[in-house]
Amino acid sequence: MFVQEEKIFAGKVLRLHVCTMEGAEWLEEVPEDTTVEKLKERCLKHCVPGSLEDPKTVTHHKLIHATSEKVLTDTKTVLEENIQDRDVLLLVRKRAPTLLPKMADVVAEEKRKQEQKAPDKDAILKATANLPARSVDRTMTHHNMRDFPFLQFQTELRKILVSLIEVAQKLLALNPDAVELFKKANAMLDEDEEDRVDEIALRQLTEMGFPESRAVKALRLNHMSVTQAMEWLIEHADDPSVDAPLPGQAPAEAPAEGAASSAEAAAGPSSEEGGEEAKDELTEIFKKIRRKREFRPDPRAVIALMEMGFDEKEVVDALRVNNNQQNAACEWLLGDRKPSPEDLDKGIDTNSPLFQAILENPVVQLGLTNPKTLLAFEDMLENPLNSTQWMNDPETGPVMLQISRIFQTLNRT
Repeated sequence: MFVQEEKIFAGKVLRLHVCTMEGAEWLEEVPEDTTVEKLKERCLKHCVPGSLEDPKTVTHHKLIHATSEKVLTDTKTVLEENIQDRDVLLLVRKRAPTLLPKMADVVAEEKRKQEQKAPDKDAILKATANLPARSVDRTMTHHNMRDFPFLQFQTELRKILVSLIEVAQKLLALNPDAVELFKKANAMLDEDEEDRVDEIALRQLTEMGFPESRAVKALRLNHMSVTQAMEWLIEHADDPSVDAPLPGQAPAEAPAEGAASSAEAAAGPSSEEGGEEAKDELTEIFKKIRRKREFRPDPRAVIALMEMGFDEKEVVDALRVNNNQQNAACEWLLGDRKPSPEDLDKGIDTNSPLFQAILENPVVQLGLTNPKTLLAFEDMLENPLNSTQWMNDPETGPVMLQISRIFQTLNRT
């Protein structure tokens, strides 16, 4: 009997379990000397009938050994790839390769970026060289801004607060327990959380490996946002001035000295001291309160304005005059610088109908005997952005509401 030669020397037949990403499954029987490419062609006939007419179909697919997660090589045989009987193979379509951009598209994109780029100083001077010079009356512009009711109230409120602080100090000084009251007021300031750093946010940054001092600075610059603080730390990692204290920030030893002063103030005079010594102590406490409520400029605004070439003292004055508003401070620095920082310490005319109406209000009268009201006035005087906090306070809010109503009523008449 004649037997074909290929059957005598045929390799072992393997039964392979093939599946696709679409969920199709079947058994494929192939000799172990079959190439992976031939096996792939047979598999494609099951799942994509008629697709082999396109020669690219085979090259666009691949077989993966499920157990080893290995991509099988087309030119090798099943035996060479060490595939065993009943192994599972996965037939998947290859990802389309990322096309490289055309040179013309790259050139066009670069040209578009150059067109959108902000002009430098020389380009601006060249483009505006033939324009007629114009002088802007900044005084008139500033005056017109004051015509807005809200801004007008903010301007007058500062004068009102300056005068009310003087009245409140005199009233509280007449109180037999004045020294004790202001010791409590001083203690309130020691508990102020404005200079505190969010401990959870600080711990997150230090656990990432950032130094604590830098993390504190980054959090203060970014309003306690961990994400923004982390970005700032990474961006300024190689900045030689990264560890420099923020402009206007007290040295590290200052809080300790302030705490010692508060402790000395808390000790207070003995019962044997006379009225003059009590008044001196009260004066010292007033000074401590004032020092603690000194104006705190926005560090970001200070840095931005100083980068424009302005001196730090000028920048701090500008931000103080303009309630920490960077754009307004820049206008002030470039303009006639009115009002001056000295004008901020001037109070309202105590004989004016507005001030008299405020003093005659029962709610205001009662509030002026509360040390917390004095603290609120001091704080709003140097940090106007904190006004909202005091407006929402159950003790100081009613006083501020009455002042606002009286001002609006008299301003309409």
